[in-house]
Amino acid sequence: MELKHKIMNNKNLLQTITTLSSLIILCIFFGITTKVFFTADNLLTVALQIAIIAILALGETFVIISGGIDLSVSSVIGLSGVICSLLMTSGVSIGVALLLTIVLGLVIGFINGFITVKGNIPPFITTLGMMSIARGLALIITNGIPISNLPKSFEFIGSGKIVGIPVPVIVMFLLAIIFGIILAKTPLGRYTYAIGSNLEAAKLAGIDTNKYQIIIYSLSGMLASIAGIIFAARVISGQPTAGIGYELDAIASVVIGGASMMGGEGTIVGTIIGAFIMGVLKNGLNLLNVSAFWQQVVIGVVIIGAVYLDRIRRK
Repeated sequence: MELKHKIMNNKNLLQTITTLSSLIILCIFFGITTKVFFTADNLLTVALQIAIIAILALGETFVIISGGIDLSVSSVIGLSGVICSLLMTSGVSIGVALLLTIVLGLVIGFINGFITVKGNIPPFITTLGMMSIARGLALIITNGIPISNLPKSFEFIGSGKIVGIPVPVIVMFLLAIIFGIILAKTPLGRYTYAIGSNLEAAKLAGIDTNKYQIIIYSLSGMLASIAGIIFAARVISGQPTAGIGYELDAIASVVIGGASMMGGEGTIVGTIIGAFIMGVLKNGLNLLNVSAFWQQVVIGVVIIGAVYLDRIRRK
């Protein structure tokens, strides 16, 4: 078991170095081909743009390492922003509204995990259904109209700065540190890898796989709610359509960062690097005046390439 753990650590380290090298090469390319890429303002812009996706990707990392997938996170962003905004406009204090919204995300994640393990339903189907339910609820609650007139102080969460660094970026890195430690140093992290590597073997080893899978999906839902709060704070409104398509960017960040869609492999550091690769790619293509349509093509090719390389590596 100890030998297997050391081999896994070495594989993760090698994958992280490879992914980081790709990010550096990408940065050098855009630094040479554009004049403003390496300016402080542009680099902060890149970090701010990926903050929400990276927070989603942190939860998705646990889910994918465990051999699952969570497609509902994009809709949880929209529903969380709506609920948080509705609570504040109803007179609830900002602190209580934030806490209740995070609990909402935990509950949605819990439901995803519970249905998946107790109903023996593939997570793709469970979370796809929840994606539709959460989005529908957000639209029903708002009648499709954004909730505005939010407290001015709420804007600080999405647009404020501390020592010149945007608050969402600080939140992203703090969460990355916390969940990186959880994944690397706690029983939850070890069991996440074990479940993704071989579910039946994990059961035989005495791991309560149902319990830990539910915890993993609950964490994913919680992080999606935090991302939803930040999104609402950035646009100063509860947008029922917020986050559409974000689940694909989050999954792409995790896969590009070295996690395997087959489960059992991945790191938080790799995910953050993967999110930066996505952000740098989009930012660099914008600076080069590449059409948004072609950007979608390029990103799609990158995602397919990352999965293909993972398949080759596993063979």
